[in-house]
Amino acid sequence: MSLDEFQIIVDKIRPFTNYIYLHVLGEPLLHPQFEEILTIAKKADLNVNITTNGGLIEKQKETLLKHSIRQVNISLHDAEENIKPENWENYLNSILDFSVLVAEKTYISLRLWNSSNKDSEIFNDVCLSKIASTFNLNNEYLSSEIKGNGLKLSDHIFLQRAPRFDWPDEKNQSSETKKTCYALRDHIAILADGQVVPCCLDADANLKLGDIFTEELGDILEKERSRAIKKGFQEGKAVEPFCSSCGFSKMI
Repeated sequence: MSLDEFQIIVDKIRPFTNYIYLHVLGEPLLHPQFEEILTIAKKADLNVNITTNGGLIEKQKETLLKHSIRQVNISLHDAEENIKPENWENYLNSILDFSVLVAEKTYISLRLWNSSNKDSEIFNDVCLSKIASTFNLNNEYLSSEIKGNGLKLSDHIFLQRAPRFDWPDEKNQSSETKKTCYALRDHIAILADGQVVPCCLDADANLKLGDIFTEELGDILEKERSRAIKKGFQEGKAVEPFCSSCGFSKMI
């Protein structure tokens, strides 16, 4: 997404929200104009939330410290699959050092979303041990199951633990339609090419609602498909087969 495109999007969404989340199955810290994007968001007085795998935290540390970021979500579980075990400790050190450094002005959510995976136990033990020593906590506390913001590790720093979930897949549709979700109720997603979709799990635009570059957001939200999806979730049902296959949505 170019800076001009990002500016158009910010101008069009600003009447509807005070928040912007930089992710949608992408790594925001990889964007070559990441700092300029943060500057545009700041000028629009938007609260910025970032979801990252943390691999570029060291490279972008100064930029993140320089700008006002409301929250950084760090997907620790991604490192298990993409970083060699001998480098796990260095990775975790950089994440935790950054978290402590930035916590005065930014919320940090450390995500371990793999608790249902037996193969992740070794990686998780390394993570929890490092977190325990950094924040002087015991493993029993870190093993507690708390929903919402997660376990508080320190001021503005939290640990979220959750099982892996099944991504929605049109080819693997479920017959389970009794679901509720916040898609279109309090958020939407906008892809790099301007396509508007109900949520951040629809990175391939299976549920395309409109094009932010050629349409107004208010008009997109009032389309029949948009209204049907929102109304369905308000009533506890998934009206789209794509949503029926999603393991992230809240089951009733």
